[in-house]
Amino acid sequence: MHGLLTRAGYEPVVTDSIEAGKVEVAKLPPGAVIVTAMRLSDGTARELINWLNAEGYKFPVIAIVENLSPMELIEVMGDSGAVAIIQRPAIDKQLVETVGKYARPEHVVLTLGNQLIPRVSEAWKAVEEKVSAIAVTNANAIVFGECGTGKEQIARQIYLRSSREQKPLTIVEAGSAAFIGRHDPASDRSEIYDRIKSYFAKAAGGTMIIKNVHLLSFEKQSVLLHILETEHPDVRVICTAEPELLGMVANKSFRANLFYMLRQSDIAVPSLKETTEDIPVIADFFLKSYAAKTGKERKRLDASAIKALKLYPWLGNVRELKDIVLFAAFHAKTDTITEADITFNLSDTSVTYDLSLRNPQRERDQIIEAFHRGGSWKQASKLLNITEKTLISLRKKYGIDSNGEIQS
Repeated sequence: MHGLLTRAGYEPVVTDSIEAGKVEVAKLPPGAVIVTAMRLSDGTARELINWLNAEGYKFPVIAIVENLSPMELIEVMGDSGAVAIIQRPAIDKQLVETVGKYARPEHVVLTLGNQLIPRVSEAWKAVEEKVSAIAVTNANAIVFGECGTGKEQIARQIYLRSSREQKPLTIVEAGSAAFIGRHDPASDRSEIYDRIKSYFAKAAGGTMIIKNVHLLSFEKQSVLLHILETEHPDVRVICTAEPELLGMVANKSFRANLFYMLRQSDIAVPSLKETTEDIPVIADFFLKSYAAKTGKERKRLDASAIKALKLYPWLGNVRELKDIVLFAAFHAKTDTITEADITFNLSDTSVTYDLSLRNPQRERDQIIEAFHRGGSWKQASKLLNITEKTLISLRKKYGIDSNGEIQS
């Protein structure tokens, strides 16, 4: 059951007793569904349902039953009992569908899969062109970008558009337990070597994606370098990394020879705050997907909502935009989402919004960026943390007109 629900995009919590279940029920968010066996280690499904009713919990309960008589079924489902039952042999076919019938829309999980979200900025068009250019080669590549910018989708697209698309794809998270190993006294090779070697064997002739390669320890870097340098596996390696990887190479915490072997080509994914013109398009994509998955009417952003989204700094980038837009879609009272429907995840917006001018060589570009993000010179002064009078003086200094353009 746990595996079926997880693969369907839910986040199930598992307990084996009523007492443990009571603790977890208290933590459940609105819209959750409870699935229970008929008999638990310390009671029955009916006892659990009675407790839920007594405590005022309204979560739908789905009971998994086996060979019950009609009277027993009435006992389970009658008098504010279970909303549905599933015969145990039918779990594979009915569980996900039944849970989906009673789960509330805020728990709809939208996954991007392999696709790239359509965008309109020139910076993103350059990324798509680079994806196509790298895909037709056999070069290793690193996809650089901040958290939540969609690096894995880009890495997958390189694979899907390459000549290796019909060969295996292996994806490994550099910071996960998959790369943890201990020395095997019976072998002259470490378990780390055996694990990494097994990933290359699994991807033979195809592609390996190493997510967050900057999280590899120095020991694992050395093993990976050894395999690439001495064994020359027939595997293309595509890595994703946050920009800090470049600093790690500079301060020698990431091996330079491995870095250059992995970065035979690269793509720099722009952050969302650098491509604010993409925000309405991406948000609309999520709203359309949300409507399709929930069967609800599609909602749209009004001008106030779009302006608010463009002003937000987006430390979590596209992933954070998705969460905020879907939350707004669920809570909006009408089919139009306004600024009032949007809840941002900031405790102190003044700090995050601050684009204070600290580098004279970048002042002009920061002023123009603040104008386009804010939509007016008044908002730009707030983002730059300067007075409107000071901003007027700086505009004159750099020849910036009222439309945020450089005067010839």
